Amino acid sequence: QVQLAESGGGLVQPGGSLRLSCAASGSIDSIGAMHWYRQAPGKPREWVAYISSGSSTAYADSVKGRFAISRDNAKNTVYLQMNSLKPEDTAVYYCKMFISDSGPTRDYWGQGTQVTVSS
Repeated sequence: QVQLAESGGGLVQPGGSLRLSCAASGSIDSIGAMHWYRQAPGKPREWVAYISSGSSTAYADSVKGRFAISRDNAKNTVYLQMNSLKPEDTAVYYCKMFISDSGPTRDYWGQGTQVTVSS
């Protein structure tokens, strides 16, 4: 059974930084694309960033230039470095990975980690 575990969320002041991590465990053959999403209270979940298996990246306009996604394939882990944080970045952040576990590739989600940006 594949599981994703996120960490690194917390309370930070505007202008501060946080680094989120999401590690996959279980019976994993391969991991393809990895994504970060977020959901603020009362709003739909929105896509934040993407990294391909070849480490190509893409970002939502709202975070471009402030956030950086990276991956460590040896650790089955994706990271989200968040700099120059703003109150509007407050949300629960979720990772998603496309994983093959001896069967068809499918998407798996983490449980979410809270990020609060406030003075």
